[in-house]
Amino acid sequence: MSSTVTFASELIEFDSVSSKTNLPVTERVADWLQQWKFDIERVDFLDPAGTPKANLIAKLGSGTGGMAYFCHTDVVPAVNWSIQEHGPFQPTVRDDRLYGRGSTDMKGSLACMLAAVAPYVTGPLREPIYLCCTADEEVGMLGAEHVARESRLYREMVTGKTRGIVGEPTGFQVIYGHKGGTGLRVTSRGIAAHSSTRLGINANWKMIPFLQKMQALYQELETSPDWRNDEFDPPTTTLNLGINDHNAAMNVTAARSVCTLYFRAMPGMDVSPVIERIRQAALQHELETETIFRSTPFYRDRQSSFVQECLAFADSPVPRTVAYGTDAARFQDLENCVIFGPGQIAQAHISDEWVRLEDLARGTELYGRMIERWCR
Repeated sequence: MSSTVTFASELIEFDSVSSKTNLPVTERVADWLQQWKFDIERVDFLDPAGTPKANLIAKLGSGTGGMAYFCHTDVVPAVNWSIQEHGPFQPTVRDDRLYGRGSTDMKGSLACMLAAVAPYVTGPLREPIYLCCTADEEVGMLGAEHVARESRLYREMVTGKTRGIVGEPTGFQVIYGHKGGTGLRVTSRGIAAHSSTRLGINANWKMIPFLQKMQALYQELETSPDWRNDEFDPPTTTLNLGINDHNAAMNVTAARSVCTLYFRAMPGMDVSPVIERIRQAALQHELETETIFRSTPFYRDRQSSFVQECLAFADSPVPRTVAYGTDAARFQDLENCVIFGPGQIAQAHISDEWVRLEDLARGTELYGRMIERWCR
């Protein structure tokens, strides 16, 4: 078994679902890096539920510049895990694949970087190597937000114009941009009562006129050129709607009806008119509005020297964009930054998540070549 698969397997064994603490897996990574004489920085915080979380930022070598690798140690829930032979946190190699929650997103990628770094820990470095492992990327990029605001090593990367690689799964294609995200919760209040009486007020009836306005907004966002960017696929904001009245019985008037709205804006797009339109429609129908998530798009000039330089490591000669978001949205101050990593996003979050062993080997090789070029 290769060192990359060994690292990945040990990382997968940690149940670091975002609702739980990521301290154990963070401390394991810190152990490895301390053995390799990295300078270690921790940025700890409590998530909104009061659960302790940790970000790890580490540096090997002196000076500034060099290369920084970014990843997250939290994973999505595994309640839908479909493999009967082993659980989501029991890494298993079968048919040239490594199965387990986080194998693709993105403990396999971190394992590639750890294996790539290992040969360089005893030799001289011309410029430093940085590693940054964040918490809670899957639930709002909260860890990256703390890193950008509080980390001395991150600030050193920014001022030193360090080359940043966010190791999310891209199939070894260079990603120079992704969409942002905005999520809102709209709540209608009613009174629960037996539906045969006049005592109740059904929150759903109050919600329906608002939903009609949201349908019109959706159609506009899908068809108007003002909200379109053909650099992306799909090229629209893909406004998504969720509805839940939390009502267990059909003969009880709903006391609460909740609508969630989530849309993904492209770079340079001012979404404040969309947010205000939603708020005004809710206000008109006496509904409550709450913003639950905001993330800016990530975008770098595809013709920049750094993007072009990264193409030398890529499986495609053309850089591209993606529709999903990453911690790069929180690292806007980092001038030289792209997203580049092993695996495919279609393999992430699925009920039998896996990554090809071939991709782990390739990721280790490519990250090693980056270290050789930028740090040795």
